[in-house]
Amino acid sequence: MRFSARRLSVLAAFCVLLTGCGTRAPAAGPADRHPAATHSPVASASSGAPAPTGAGAGTGAGARTGAGAAERVPPTMAPGPGGLTPVFERRADPGAGSGTGAAAAGKTVALTFDADMTADQGPRAARGERFDNPALIATLRRLNVDATVFMTGRWAEEYPDQARSIGTDPRFEIANHSYSHHAFRSPCYGLPTVGRAEMAADVERAFAAFRAAGVRNVVPYFRFPGGCYDDEALRALAPTGVTAVQWDVVSGDAFAKDADAVARQVLDGVRPGSVVVLHCTLSAAPVTEQAIRRIVPELRARGYRFVKVSELMAAS
Repeated sequence: MRFSARRLSVLAAFCVLLTGCGTRAPAAGPADRHPAATHSPVASASSGAPAPTGAGAGTGAGARTGAGAAERVPPTMAPGPGGLTPVFERRADPGAGSGTGAAAAGKTVALTFDADMTADQGPRAARGERFDNPALIATLRRLNVDATVFMTGRWAEEYPDQARSIGTDPRFEIANHSYSHHAFRSPCYGLPTVGRAEMAADVERAFAAFRAAGVRNVVPYFRFPGGCYDDEALRALAPTGVTAVQWDVVSGDAFAKDADAVARQVLDGVRPGSVVVLHCTLSAAPVTEQAIRRIVPELRARGYRFVKVSELMAAS
């Protein structure tokens, strides 16, 4: 398929704003090469600093989740071969072949929302462009939906009150989507690229922005902008102690105008244990809130329960 220069420039601009450009860039290797999640049920809300486990042990991950003061230590995955950052994706259907009761118990789905903002979009926000979506968050609360928000550090700096509100609500957990929303592998849909030497610092800068905003429910998870990564990126992020999180259902909400089409794409794609990628950025995903109003009741009617990524990972 051939594209005009104008079409390519539009696609590049689109992906500078958002992840999930219809298809995920291939990784260097299969995610299932990594061991299963490890987790601890030990609560430490009183100290505000849960002991790190899994990939976070012995790194800064414990301190970051301490700033996040969750009631339970969030599960992480053991490092991959050679100490690479582990990658979590949807596993086989929970309960498959184990009887109706087990299969029904496994009908969980994680709705994840990327709060995208690149480091250079401040002037656009100052002119009134909305990179937030308060109505979407209000709808998730009204519908009693647990969810994971993958937030860029730049978004937390632009909307600190919202970041703090979302990040202190027990229905939500906040995960890292980089500070700058630049790519961690090139090429990646036209995104600017973070240098290998700066990758870990970019992730840490986002965690620092969450702390500065007063975000508490922080989990040591990371989503690559554009979903693009390779072994070099996984190696560069190993010192941060994060578990990378991908997805298996692309909502298609980015720049969509038809909420029903977005809802259909999600409803057609969800399977037990699915991770759905959506966006919490009004200017670039204007119909997501409308789509959620259809997605949530229909999935519940099918017997699905909405969980955070941490719960999905713990059950893997």
